[in-house]
Amino acid sequence: MPVASYADDAQEIALIKAQMRKLAAQVEVIEQRQARRQHVGATRPAVGKPAVHTANAAPSSRQAISDGAFEPAIRFSSDMQPERAKDVMPLKVRDGERESARFEWMPEAKETQTTKSTIDLSTASPQAITQTAVDTLPPIFSIGGISVRLGGFVELSNIWRDSNMTSGPATAWGNFPYANSHNHGLSEERLSSQLSRMSVLMEANPSKSVRLQAYIESDFAGAGVSSNSAQINGYVPRLRQGYFTVTEKDWGFHLLMGQAWSLATNYAKGILPRQEQLPAVTDNNQIPGIVFTRVPQIRIGKDWHQKYWLGLSIEDPQAISAFSGSVASGGTLPPAYGDTTGATVYYSNNGGALLNSTAQYSNNPVPDIILKGAVDTSFGHYELFGLARWFRSVAVAPGATTAKKQTSFGGGVGAGMTMPLGTNKLQLTGNVLAGDGIGRYGPTQLPDTTFNGQGQYVPVPEIMGSLGLIGHPASSVLVYTYGGVESAGRKYYMGADGHQYGYGVSDLNLSGCETPPGVKEASCAAQTHTLASFTAGGWWHFMQGRYGSVMAGLQYTYIRKFAYSGIDSHGSSVTPTASGNTVYVTFRYFPFQ
Repeated sequence: MPVASYADDAQEIALIKAQMRKLAAQVEVIEQRQARRQHVGATRPAVGKPAVHTANAAPSSRQAISDGAFEPAIRFSSDMQPERAKDVMPLKVRDGERESARFEWMPEAKETQTTKSTIDLSTASPQAITQTAVDTLPPIFSIGGISVRLGGFVELSNIWRDSNMTSGPATAWGNFPYANSHNHGLSEERLSSQLSRMSVLMEANPSKSVRLQAYIESDFAGAGVSSNSAQINGYVPRLRQGYFTVTEKDWGFHLLMGQAWSLATNYAKGILPRQEQLPAVTDNNQIPGIVFTRVPQIRIGKDWHQKYWLGLSIEDPQAISAFSGSVASGGTLPPAYGDTTGATVYYSNNGGALLNSTAQYSNNPVPDIILKGAVDTSFGHYELFGLARWFRSVAVAPGATTAKKQTSFGGGVGAGMTMPLGTNKLQLTGNVLAGDGIGRYGPTQLPDTTFNGQGQYVPVPEIMGSLGLIGHPASSVLVYTYGGVESAGRKYYMGADGHQYGYGVSDLNLSGCETPPGVKEASCAAQTHTLASFTAGGWWHFMQGRYGSVMAGLQYTYIRKFAYSGIDSHGSSVTPTASGNTVYVTFRYFPFQ
């Protein structure tokens, strides 16, 4: 009898052991019957001769069992799956009686379902690739009224870049080196399993209309102090997502608390978690132009017949700052035109308790706030959102003796869509975000802010966007192509020395940016204006069964980076550029699918 199970080894082993016990019991009965027959034949006297009992006579059936003539039933530890587990863990007392949180295995899946894979590549953002598709998997077990689903995959990626980034399976798109660097044109080859991922989804239904969910997702893309690739690649687990949700179906009410993809991320359906419209790419840093963060947040949502959606999210803030020069927190800015001294500015601190002590954290007065509306129609999914941000610095203005808090406002407006192009085998997806101080929401990590002459944060104007085309030539194949762009505007002040200071200045000496490296690299202080990318790739789901599924992915990305113009040593205009190529070959094993 075949064992029906979705990759639940413990349950499958328990069922196999039960069958083995049954077979062992049958063997014991047969061997006992044979022993009795042998005993009767050995003790029966021959015709005309008396029976003679000797030391070599066959033992009784009980003796045969105890002396090893045949083995008793095979025995295992008591690890059979319990049909009903009682009084496992006291939970609480109600009306004088103790209630218990019982552990129960979920009912077996039907045999007809054991070879059916839950991997669906027919959408523009397949959850098996972009998330872990845990929602489509059957519950493994339950504790009390909570069912538990497990998801994830084991991955091996081969990463090649034509310039050395010294990066793992996430490309820092804005860091492709200019010609002055020794790493320019020095190819990089790397193997990595850091993106192997595990997820757990716990669900409960207190009533017919209320659903509670808790979701945890982790991979190994963290780097500890001792992590290296010399002999043991000891990279550490990190929290990707960890949140709980409350859904009231009758009211169309949705609540999310915890770390999840930002509400600013493009969604495939409504504004529901694990329904994000993420590109089906292999690079962990997505592609330039995609709008996202993955941060702690509180999100409240409302739907009307699951067609119209409105959500408000309060999200953990952080600011990325840049300046035309090296000014550490607590340093002094160059004096502005008309001033004789510059402002002293404090804008970040080293991480404290439970934060990275080697990283800088900005001073954040209030969370980022996002308001989004979305609609799902037969012609696709469409959304529009607004983003509000606040930035704070502490500055001692020129000529002043005391520090004052300075707060600036930024934000932007964004939109996204996913739509079929005449057939379900071809989809178009895109997103855009424009505003001031929004660089944090793009993979290139362009700056959110710079400083004015008074030491106040000034949001940098920016725009980012992407467009993707996803095809499904066969049920087991997905192909895609994406184009993306991120661009930062100018924001600077005139210094007392006649030079520009801030971001996007046009009088920096950039003569070293295109100087071939010698004994010592030439200095290049170019500020990124625009970064554009083209990505093409695909996935092939080539193996599946009761043992899970295996997929292979291939991806190519071309990057072109443009800096703001400066001058060379002769005073002529210089516009540094850099380009990069990346190739990923990826294999993933999905044991639960």
